[in-house]
Amino acid sequence: MDNHRTTRRRLLYVSGGVFLQLGLLAPTVLTTQKSWAQRSATPACSRPTLPQIAGPFFMPQSPERSSLIEPGMTASRMRLRGQVVDANCRPVPGVLIDFWQCDDKGEYDNQGYRLRGHQFANQNGQFVLDTLVPGAYPGRTPHLHVRVQRKGGPVLTTQLYLPGHPGNSNDFLFDPRLLIEARGHEYYFQFVLPA
Repeated sequence: MDNHRTTRRRLLYVSGGVFLQLGLLAPTVLTTQKSWAQRSATPACSRPTLPQIAGPFFMPQSPERSSLIEPGMTASRMRLRGQVVDANCRPVPGVLIDFWQCDDKGEYDNQGYRLRGHQFANQNGQFVLDTLVPGAYPGRTPHLHVRVQRKGGPVLTTQLYLPGHPGNSNDFLFDPRLLIEARGHEYYFQFVLPA
């Protein structure tokens, strides 16, 4: 009988110690979980924007403009807003951003500057582009070509993709990290340049 009480007392003592240790560890676990939650809500500026090939259709010296839409263009339109930041999430003002794309039929203008243009980010690193929704062509899902360069810095050449397009899964270059984000009737993308 005494042996049974000793075992029972010992079991309570050991389990009490375990619960006490768990109680002491709980704030650490909760703090860790809270930190993870906060961390995931922070912008991922530490990863520079993924580069992609320019393709054969880039033409230098495009006109400076924030709208690629010209008279007579009847295809669906889109507005892309965005910002250029560095790896520390600081806006990069005055960055050169050069856009070019195909039309809604999947054709590029290789003789002139139709659906081509460049602009400079404002003091907050922000830009706005009005353009047509690009079309698909064999092997490629709709995309926008972009070159981004801060003064005296290296050129980032990449492509941006439309969210939810069925052609994304069949495009050999498509990367979900380059999806533009739908925000109502507009789109958004943040370019991250190396610090």
